[in-house]
Amino acid sequence: MGLTSNKVLALAALVAVLLFAATVWLWPRLARRGWRAVTGRIGLLLATQLALFAAVGLAANNSFLFYGSWSDLFGQEQEMGVVVDHSAGAKRIKIVEKKRLDVPGGARPAAGGQIQKIVIAGEKSKIDSPAYVYLPPEYFQPKFAKSTFPTTVVLTGYPGTAENLLKGLKYPRTAYQQAKDGTMQPMILVMLRPTVAPPRDTECVDVPGGPQTETFFAKDLPKAVSETYRVGTKPQSWGFIGNSTGGYCALKIALHHPEQFAASAGLSAYYKAADDPTTGDLFHGNKKEKNRSNLLWSLDHLPQGKSSFLVTSSTSGEANLKNTLKFIDKVKAPARVSSIMLDSGGHNFNTWRREIPPALVWMSGRLSAS
Repeated sequence: MGLTSNKVLALAALVAVLLFAATVWLWPRLARRGWRAVTGRIGLLLATQLALFAAVGLAANNSFLFYGSWSDLFGQEQEMGVVVDHSAGAKRIKIVEKKRLDVPGGARPAAGGQIQKIVIAGEKSKIDSPAYVYLPPEYFQPKFAKSTFPTTVVLTGYPGTAENLLKGLKYPRTAYQQAKDGTMQPMILVMLRPTVAPPRDTECVDVPGGPQTETFFAKDLPKAVSETYRVGTKPQSWGFIGNSTGGYCALKIALHHPEQFAASAGLSAYYKAADDPTTGDLFHGNKKEKNRSNLLWSLDHLPQGKSSFLVTSSTSGEANLKNTLKFIDKVKAPARVSSIMLDSGGHNFNTWRREIPPALVWMSGRLSAS
């Protein structure tokens, strides 16, 4: 059973409960003097505490996916990095691994789709980043052999891992099920984290003399994906979605690049670039670029293209409610804005799992294959 398996979590919780019950039951018998009774009390207390700690730790890991496997937890993950050739004519995407989706018939791509682990080499930004690509079943079916598909870039938060999008937030499985149910069209997902220059949080901006993250997401990634997969190349074929830092990035990139992205969704997004020890100096005194990174400022001072935005918040639990309402108020035609407002929901995976299905349906309704 894997580290993130619900069975492992249930077993750990059951052991903790049984040990607690055993402690209560046996404590009167062990309330004696002598080394055996003392040893017994110490043993029961330590075992109960350890089981409780393991259950809580597993629950936290299942929610935030700090570790994806037992080997990752114990530092045994030894997979080597992938060398990417940047010479002229070299492919900008290297496929590292192909995985099945855990759905009925998932062993056949034409029935269950496929997840490909890739490395994207940024032509202009010179940034290399790992990512996962979800290809829907229709991509492999003969009747769609010459069809192109709409594509959505999906980002997790900082400092999350791309695996969070597969295991914790279940984007591929959700997209598969909703396309099967007919609530959304088949769509390719390109899933990665915004931290393309780890460990620095670059907030999806082009840092002077540093990582050109905006260029990577706005230019390099769409070009590399278009050269490798059957995707539409017009703006109406491209969307962007993310949570937290990824949500800010999604809104920022689409707002500033309507020529590439027709729609974006920010789940629990904030609206200006963070400024803390994880980001360092992002703008080097350039006030124009600092203002531009503030999405509320951009809506007031820069032209708005034919973009569609989706923002989310909750009346209880989210700190971004006030600015989310400001963002909605500032979006003007020809741009459009929609929202998901929960009565209660914090800045966490449980909230985003409630928002992702309707957000993907919304995204599907604003994108087309070509």
